[in-house]
Amino acid sequence: MGMNTNKVRNADEEDVMRLTAEEQGWLAGEAGPALRRAMEIVTALGTIYGARRLIPVESVQISGVSYRNIGDAGLDFLCRWADEGARVRVPTTLNPTAMDMVSWQTQGLDPDFAAKQRQVVAAFARMGVGKGVPLPTCTPYLIGNRPLPGAHIAWAESSAVAFANSVLGARTNREGGPGAIAAALTGRTGAYGLHLEEHRRATLRVKVDAVLDTISDYSALGALIGRTAQKAVPLFVNLPLEADDPLYEEKLKALGAAMAATGAVALYHVASLTPEATSSDLLTADCACWCIDDLTEGYAMLSDDIERIDLVWIGCPHASLVELAQLTERVAGRRLQVPMWITCARPIRDLAVDSGLVGKIEAAGGQVFADACMAIAPVRNLGFQAVATPSAKGAYYLRNLANVAARFGTLDQCLAAAETGHWPSMGRDA
Repeated sequence: MGMNTNKVRNADEEDVMRLTAEEQGWLAGEAGPALRRAMEIVTALGTIYGARRLIPVESVQISGVSYRNIGDAGLDFLCRWADEGARVRVPTTLNPTAMDMVSWQTQGLDPDFAAKQRQVVAAFARMGVGKGVPLPTCTPYLIGNRPLPGAHIAWAESSAVAFANSVLGARTNREGGPGAIAAALTGRTGAYGLHLEEHRRATLRVKVDAVLDTISDYSALGALIGRTAQKAVPLFVNLPLEADDPLYEEKLKALGAAMAATGAVALYHVASLTPEATSSDLLTADCACWCIDDLTEGYAMLSDDIERIDLVWIGCPHASLVELAQLTERVAGRRLQVPMWITCARPIRDLAVDSGLVGKIEAAGGQVFADACMAIAPVRNLGFQAVATPSAKGAYYLRNLANVAARFGTLDQCLAAAETGHWPSMGRDA
């Protein structure tokens, strides 16, 4: 590829995005209308955010997959691109859908809705997402899309963005749905924001004096921080976590997901643990300092005042095999009285079936679904009005997207609710 460059628009020299000859050709339509439209989106976003060049990305993760969210207009948009021959240039994964793509009837989905959801995924498959076999999940790093430190990627799902930036040390902004598709088709994104070293330093120091034992505790901490921090880059010190903790990634997954939901945190650091937290100049000179010594408000802020529970949802973000194993131990000997749905990526479910975990969960009365996210599903149409979850992110989006009441608590509280149909009064001990 030649390195001759052209300006994407006229402007002062310091405010110009320069494209390679190949990129300029794509923008001019030399490779067809689909790639031209994708380049228009990528360059427009780059211009808006002050990027002076585009950078190649190693992978993409696309949001805007639920038919409930995008509707017929979104489906038509995707089909138009697929009909025009749009094809992804880099490994690309999809966000969760509104249903289990195989067991949607078990979930009680309307056949017409299910047909539309299948058409959405089929359009992405025609574009080459997942090499033609998309595996919808919000945890692409658990199914092979796991970038190395320093890798430039273009991911859209908020919790995946936080995990990739923070835990893996990759570099991505929080892409929007069309922007992520355009990045997948071009293999490019604008060089701005968290792709640049100067924007990855911590702007907020958080000293943690609260007791954090469980995954849900990290979720509650994240809910507290995200609500006020918004787009800050937190550095956590004194976090009671070791790299050899069996739930190390699961706890950080929950922490980042909650901050991204209640705020817009896309990157955080944990002193002495995460890849970029060893630099002596990690903190900006004017960073704020907070101290968190209690998690009560983190749990309370995402809980409605409801006692009756008609669904327990676990797996937001999608559950790992480690979490499914932990849950299997917790449900042993229990008999659940209300539905308990666990969501995960299909490859994780397949492994859990092979290892006997799914059978044990089903023996207690739970169900393990792949592909789906309840926050973007037609939950009320399925007959559920009050949902309990050990995920702050799950509770936030159940209330704000699915429009149902939610209780956010510990795993033990959620399991007790699944046994009785009532929210227990016990404290956070699981």
